[in-house]
Amino acid sequence: MEKETKGIILALLAAIVSGISIPLNKLFIVNLDPSVFTAVRALIIGSVFLMIALYVSKTNRKPFKKVSWKYLIAIAIIGGSFAFLLYFTGLQLTTASRAAFLQKTLPLYTAIFAYIFLKEKISRKMSYALAAMLIGTVIIYFTQVTPGAFWQNPSLGDLLIIAATILWAIEAVIAKKAMSLGESNVVVTFARMFFGGIILFGVVLLFGKFGLLLTLSAHQWVNITISTILLFAYVLFWYWSIKYINVTKATTLLLVASVIAVVFATVLFPGEPLPPLQIVGSAIILIGAYFVGREKSEKRK
Repeated sequence: MEKETKGIILALLAAIVSGISIPLNKLFIVNLDPSVFTAVRALIIGSVFLMIALYVSKTNRKPFKKVSWKYLIAIAIIGGSFAFLLYFTGLQLTTASRAAFLQKTLPLYTAIFAYIFLKEKISRKMSYALAAMLIGTVIIYFTQVTPGAFWQNPSLGDLLIIAATILWAIEAVIAKKAMSLGESNVVVTFARMFFGGIILFGVVLLFGKFGLLLTLSAHQWVNITISTILLFAYVLFWYWSIKYINVTKATTLLLVASVIAVVFATVLFPGEPLPPLQIVGSAIILIGAYFVGREKSEKRK
């Protein structure tokens, strides 16, 4: 199988998992502290990927390349901790459908950073498509919805999700750079989740929230477990995909998750508002993503 095809399939698998995860996580996070929720998931997944990395690299005396450590730590700080905190705090405050489309504008920011730092090519058609995605984002953000029990402050929630998405775009570019230097996708994933989890646990301790871990109910632990399994599948497919294709194209394929998330959100949250302008903005984002996805993975000469 060609690298391009393999990368596309893996990115689409990541999108399917993400589309299912967003509305479920919205349901799970309602009565949970975001820092506790993200810290537990990250540390569990990081530990699993550490074991995988050590197993895969057992014949290699230097499984972690020295040149990559600065990138691995940056990935953990930017994408593995702070972005998760911003995202899940925002997810508590806004609707699942808005969160899905705003978070999946990742290609817009990734393309800019990848163009600057990875020299990935942005064709004229792609630039038009990215501009369309920006317009769609603006439309969604400025489409007001009435606050409710499950979306108490949509405007602030949207803003936090956009900020988290920008951080994830930066992280994706750093991850691609680390892999281009020879680091494996398994090690990159381990660094993101394990060290990110340690940082998140530091936040939990700093703000005196460790006691919340001891008060989690059996039902909440089941929810955390389900979310952790989904996140494990997502990061596995996602980092594997950007090993084979441009990070801009990979993030664009994640837009499929938005459609899946909206369908699941209507089932889990029947009363969730979906204003006509929000639908228009979402459609514009999808159209832009479609044309970005058609572009071949290339670098500037």
